[in-house]
Amino acid sequence: MTRVLTVAEMTLRETARRRGVLVILLLFPLCFYLARRGDHAGQSIRFVCLGLGWALSTAALFAGNANRGLETRLRLTGYRPVHLWSGRMAALWVVGVLLSVPYFLLVLIDQPQVRHGAIALIMLIMVLVAVPFGLAVSAVLPRELEGTLVLLTIVGLQMVMDPSSPAARALPFWFSREIATYAIDHTDSGYLDRGLLHGVVVAMVLVALVALATGVRLRRRPHLRFG
Repeated sequence: MTRVLTVAEMTLRETARRRGVLVILLLFPLCFYLARRGDHAGQSIRFVCLGLGWALSTAALFAGNANRGLETRLRLTGYRPVHLWSGRMAALWVVGVLLSVPYFLLVLIDQPQVRHGAIALIMLIMVLVAVPFGLAVSAVLPRELEGTLVLLTIVGLQMVMDPSSPAARALPFWFSREIATYAIDHTDSGYLDRGLLHGVVVAMVLVALVALATGVRLRRRPHLRFG
């Protein structure tokens, strides 16, 4: 546990150094919200949740790429892959919760007619899903430009695709549309149940993918193996 906390602390310090990036990530979901607030109040909530997803995924992508060199040094001192990926993920989850709080308060004050408990649930699951999603993209695409374009493509598809189509259900943020429909349109709990199940399953799959990718990448270096 001590090593996990150490990695988490280092990740938070590295993230805090990128103040300009943090400011952009903080303001990016607000642009999504304000863009739809005037004529489609319900859509503004859906958009701000997707904006949070993109911002957190991008932060995780940058963090994953920035810490590759650090991972090598930590492995030499006895850190295992589970210490590295779980510590980094825990730190980014903390960042995600802190980023989500002001936007939840914004919705709470600005739109009193929606189910705020469901909105809080969307943002919580978004944090759980977006962080491992960004880390998974980082593991597959180590260059930040390609990774960022992939994240933009996924969020763009999430916005324009019919949520009832099978292809839309394969996207990582599909749960947000279902739970948002329950929260905004006051539909039956079936939307909530489907969204919750989708979000939990996607989060578990992505965490497992990050753990597998981290372990495989580090084991490709024979001189770093421990007996």
